[in-house]
Amino acid sequence: MTYHLWSIGCQMNEADALRAAALLESAGLRPVAQARDADLLLLNTCVVRQQAEDKIYSRLTHVEELKRARPGRMVVLMGCLVGRNPREWPALRERFPFVDLLLSPSDITPLRAFLHQNGCLPPSEAGPEDLLPPPLPESRTGKTVVAHLPVVLGCSHACTYCVIPYRRGGEHSRPSADILAEAAALAANGVRELILLGQIVDRYGLDRPGELNLAGLLRRVAAVPGIRRVRFLTSHPRWITAELIEAVASTPGLCPYFELPVQAGSDAVLSAMRRGYTVAGYEQLVAQIRQAIPRAGLSTDIIVGFPGETSDQFQETMALMRRIDPDMIRIAKYSPRPLTWSARHLPDDIPETEKERRRVALETQLRSRLTAKNTPLLGQTVQILVERIEKNGRRHGRTPDFKPVFVDGSNAVPGDLISVRISWAGPFSLIADAS
Repeated sequence: MTYHLWSIGCQMNEADALRAAALLESAGLRPVAQARDADLLLLNTCVVRQQAEDKIYSRLTHVEELKRARPGRMVVLMGCLVGRNPREWPALRERFPFVDLLLSPSDITPLRAFLHQNGCLPPSEAGPEDLLPPPLPESRTGKTVVAHLPVVLGCSHACTYCVIPYRRGGEHSRPSADILAEAAALAANGVRELILLGQIVDRYGLDRPGELNLAGLLRRVAAVPGIRRVRFLTSHPRWITAELIEAVASTPGLCPYFELPVQAGSDAVLSAMRRGYTVAGYEQLVAQIRQAIPRAGLSTDIIVGFPGETSDQFQETMALMRRIDPDMIRIAKYSPRPLTWSARHLPDDIPETEKERRRVALETQLRSRLTAKNTPLLGQTVQILVERIEKNGRRHGRTPDFKPVFVDGSNAVPGDLISVRISWAGPFSLIADAS
C-alpha cells in the first residue's frame, strides 16, 4: 500500500507529519509523490492565518474528487483544523464526509488503531496505545540531517490574536527522559542537528515539578553522541532567563541563535496583544543576549495591521527594527482567527491594502539592512553543517547563527561540518567556495 503526505504550517506541524509518516511506513506503507497514486492520503493542517486555512479547503476539494474516483481510498485529516475539542468534530465530519479519520495535533495514537482496523498493521504489531513510532520514516532514515524535536506541546499564554491555545490545547512539557531517548534514536539514524520545539520553548519543565528546565535540557541534548548542533524555538521575551543565555554562550554545540518574536514596536499595540512586555524590556533583553554572545543570530516576528494600529505606531515598529537590526523578520499581516480575543472584541479596521503597504515597507527596509549587514562577510571563513546537495551540485547548509549558505566546489556529504569562504553576500543567503 502507498501513502501521500501533504503538510503546511509551522515546525511543530513538520514534526507531527514526520512522526505520522514514520508510523505509516512502519506499517508497510510506502510514500508516493502524487496524491492520485496513493491508497491513503494524510493531510496535516494549519489555521494560524486565514491564507493557510484557505489552502486547506482548496486541497480538500481536490481530495474529495480523488476519493470519489476511488471510494476505497483512505483520507486522514490531522492538525490544527481538527483541533483538540471533540465537540467540534461532528461539524467537521458533516462538512467533509469523505474524511475517514480525524487526528488532533501531535496525537497519532488513533492512527495506529485505524491502521490495525483497516488491515495495515498486523495485530502483533498494534502494540500499546503509547507505543512510539520509529524516530524517522524509513524513507528518510540516513537522509535527514536536521530534525525537529518537540519538547513543549500546546500553549497557555493566549495572546489576543493567537489561535494556537484553542487548537493545540494547554501547555505541557514532555518528560526529559523521553526527549533524550528520542534524540539518541535520531542521532543513531543519521541526524546531526536537533531543533527543540515549543510554542514557548523557554517554559519547558515549568509544569513538571522536579524536571529539567530548558537550559538543563539543552545541555543534555547537546551531549548526545552524534549530535553536532542544537537549536531551540520559539522563544518568548518574557521567559528567556540569564541561565538560558549563559547555557547558549558556554555549551559546545548549542548554536548562538535566538528566535525571539516581538510582534510590534509600539507599547500600546503590545498591550492590546497581551504580550506581557514592553519595547524597552525587549531591547534590554536583546542587549543582554548580545553582550553575552556578541555574534548571536537574532530573528523576530512582526504582525502588521493589528486592530487599531496607527501609522505612527507602525513607524515605531520600523524604528525598533532599525535599532535591534535582526538577521531575519517573519512578517505577517493580521487576520482575525475564530475564538481569539481580538477576533471577538477588536474590529479588523486596517484595510487590506494598508496591511500590504506596511508589509512591503518593512520587507524593503529589511532587505536593505540585511544587504548592508551581510556584505562585510565577504572573504570571511565560516563553518556550516551540510544539510543537502542541490541539483546543481552545490552544498547547502547554515552557519551556527542560522545564515543559509550555498557552497561551490565541495565534495562534502550531508552531515559534514565544513569551513567555507564567503564569495557572495545577499540579503537572505550567502554563496561560498570550499576552503
